[in-house]
Amino acid sequence: MNLDCVVLAAGLGTRMKSAIPKVLHTVCGIPMLKAVITAAKTLNPERILVVIGKQGELIKNTIGSHEVSYVLQGEPRGTGHALRCARPALRNSKGVIVVLNGDTPLLKPDTIKKFLHHHKKDKNTISVLSFNARNPEHYGRIIRNASGQVVSIVEHRDADSGQKEINEVNSGVYAINHDVLDILDKITENPAKGEYYLTDIIAAASRKNLRTSAYCIGTEEEFMGINTREELSRASALMRRNIIQAWIAKGVNFLDAGSVYIHPDVSIGKETTIYPNVCLEGHTKIGKGSVIYPNVRVRNSDIGNGVVIKDSTVIEDSRVKDRASVGPLACLRPGSQVGTAVRIGNFVEIKKSVIGERTKASHLSYIGDAIVGKDVNIGAGTITCNYDGRAKHTTEIEDGAFIGSDTQLVAPVRIGKGAYIGAGSTITRDVPPMSLATSRVCQTNKEGWAQKRQSKAKSEKLKVKKEEKA
Repeated sequence: MNLDCVVLAAGLGTRMKSAIPKVLHTVCGIPMLKAVITAAKTLNPERILVVIGKQGELIKNTIGSHEVSYVLQGEPRGTGHALRCARPALRNSKGVIVVLNGDTPLLKPDTIKKFLHHHKKDKNTISVLSFNARNPEHYGRIIRNASGQVVSIVEHRDADSGQKEINEVNSGVYAINHDVLDILDKITENPAKGEYYLTDIIAAASRKNLRTSAYCIGTEEEFMGINTREELSRASALMRRNIIQAWIAKGVNFLDAGSVYIHPDVSIGKETTIYPNVCLEGHTKIGKGSVIYPNVRVRNSDIGNGVVIKDSTVIEDSRVKDRASVGPLACLRPGSQVGTAVRIGNFVEIKKSVIGERTKASHLSYIGDAIVGKDVNIGAGTITCNYDGRAKHTTEIEDGAFIGSDTQLVAPVRIGKGAYIGAGSTITRDVPPMSLATSRVCQTNKEGWAQKRQSKAKSEKLKVKKEEKA
């Protein structure tokens, strides 16, 4: 089926009490408009048009123009007027126009596909997707004639007492054949609001004897529109629940699913175990059989198979390969690559560095702008001194090197293969392979020094007391 998608996103969202456009408020870490666009993409449309209003530039800058085009609704005159604004951009459309709303982030692609299947199968001109609401007063009622044919959609404020008893309501999702878009001109202005409602397209089509249908296949949760921060919070909780339930069904273990936050673009392998208070954000990928302990945050990172991320660790824009162990209380800053079977321990910070296979940095170290080889031992308190006040410099540590505790490696510097650095050294020059480098001050022992110091202190104390008595 040839189709185009139009996403209505020009609403002011005044009830959000925010300077940010309503559709840019985030649900599980992504703007709600992006969630709708992602659902629209699964339909494989010819194009996706987003109708924007006076805050459109902010929407463009946030969403981008790679996968969507934008149409400006100069003044907010209702949903019917918004679709009219998109009509010139649809003049070459040859199929069905699918209309979605930018504030319905829980939209399920499978529901829309099922809806479009019915629209095509029944050879409708205009179709609307409906659902049964527990409390329908916030929605437009679906009005059917005696034969069950939909003839109009009536907003709650305009409904009579009988119509208010109807629970079948409008989801805001429409399928309109491209050759009847002129029916938009038959929508009249609502005198109370001075706006053109897209809901009126059904009544206009009925008057023209066009074939229209309403398909009650959606759920209230799925088509929940976001108008307030309370609704935003509720939608976030629902999306979070849906995401976690989907991963449970795919074989992921959660010790306390209610305390875990997972963004929609995250991927998790089977048999991975997620402990409480874990946040997996952005485009993070977790492999099979890994363990993520409590209070861990991972963002836009690739975590391999059999990896252990221990308590209170932060990983951002980094890669951790198979069977590695990171944490507890470790920090991988952007650009870090941790190799296979590497051990990164507590209070270790890594920034923009490559750590080779089986290397160990077990505790209390900073590794920044470094290239570290295989089987390297990095002792406690090691620092790569990468910044000279103007520029960053690289430290290179080759395979099998041993870096003693409390070492400062002043970049740029290279530690050769198999070299040893004595504890407490400050290294400012390259160390050849298989060498030992030390830079300590010679140790001097002054015997009896402490005893003399204590005697002197005691004498001074007695002198003070005598002066006080005098």
